[in-house]
Amino acid sequence: MKNQARVATLMLHTSPLEQAGTGDAGGMNIYVVEGAIQMAKAGVEVDIFTRATRSGLQDVQIADGVTVKHLEAGPYEGISKEELPSQLCALTSSMMHNVSKFPSDYYDVIHSHYWISGQLGWMVAERTGIPLVHTMHTTAKVKNLALAEGEKAEPNTRVIGETQVVAASTALIANTDAEAASLVSLYDACPDNVFVVTPGVDLGRFSPGTGQAAARKALNIAPDAKMITFVGRIQPHKGPEVLLRAAAEMLSHSPYLRAKLAVVIIGGASGNGSQEPERLAALSKFLGVDDVVHFMPPVAREELPNWYRASDLVCVPSYSESFGLVALEAQACGTPVVATAVGGLRTAVSDGISGSLVDGHDPKAWSAVISRLLSDPSRLISLSLGAIGHASKFGWDATARRTLEVYDWAIDQPKPKTLFAVN
Repeated sequence: MKNQARVATLMLHTSPLEQAGTGDAGGMNIYVVEGAIQMAKAGVEVDIFTRATRSGLQDVQIADGVTVKHLEAGPYEGISKEELPSQLCALTSSMMHNVSKFPSDYYDVIHSHYWISGQLGWMVAERTGIPLVHTMHTTAKVKNLALAEGEKAEPNTRVIGETQVVAASTALIANTDAEAASLVSLYDACPDNVFVVTPGVDLGRFSPGTGQAAARKALNIAPDAKMITFVGRIQPHKGPEVLLRAAAEMLSHSPYLRAKLAVVIIGGASGNGSQEPERLAALSKFLGVDDVVHFMPPVAREELPNWYRASDLVCVPSYSESFGLVALEAQACGTPVVATAVGGLRTAVSDGISGSLVDGHDPKAWSAVISRLLSDPSRLISLSLGAIGHASKFGWDATARRTLEVYDWAIDQPKPKTLFAVN
């Protein structure tokens, strides 16, 4: 991109300032922040626009060249992600007030994340002529094809909104080839406008460090524990229940494991899983595994690597994932991953090299895979080495470079006629 290039990044339903792993904050928050920091290092200024959740919020510079700006829309509290589309008019007004303060060519690209932001991006792009690049992260159609038991389907209004954003975007960024294919097949995206940009991992922060023993000592975890860990938002779609039921299966077949087994669930309630932590706690008691299951609140990014390093396995039993950053972070720390063979997890985990992919969510199948790995220390060592090697191929700098290439492509496309000019 040109010198002094600027990008307006939109992420409305969650703020880059929020703690990942709780509420609606998750992998997308990490993706946006890490990508923006790397782009800023390349000389691109990034303004991240998000909805204000309280009054009087000022701009926050989170890194050189990366600033978080707040849009005023609706009451500060009490608006869920599902209700946010009702505030699109207010968000558009607030965004246009921001854009109108600058020359019409101040921003070179609008990059929206998730469909609600894409709706705002569509309206602003149409009114300013600024090209719109959009990343879905998740889509309703893919999610609805693989719902957890009892999970509520995504509404048709989201499907319609996503379809509109696909049609309005100059370019679409997908995390993997599988996601790109789903945008084409399920949303009729033009293949020429869809680009695959693989997410990355902070290889400086997430690394093997001084190893498992030191991490366990720091966290006061028994050196001989058999520790399997889940990290993420506590909601049915992420599948933590699968891990609890797999633990019950493991203990029914190998009662001797009970003295050493530790199932650690790290994360907070999210979305339609607002009561999920309480339900899972009750379920663990019903299954007779509450003595080995440990629920923990979200862990700060600075502390998270030690939890990965302390684990024998990190489990990602999601029903769908556009990528699965947790899997990549764990592997970068040298911890093998057991994950569902769905979506981007097929890319994030190298089956048989850095971990194991499991077809479906049958607790018996998960129990068999986990038990076999825990009982084979030499295999765990081999997978640990493979995990480090696999994760080393992914870095946020590469993600940023590829994203900037997509921006350049979008800027070179014919600009649509604007509905009205900005100063």
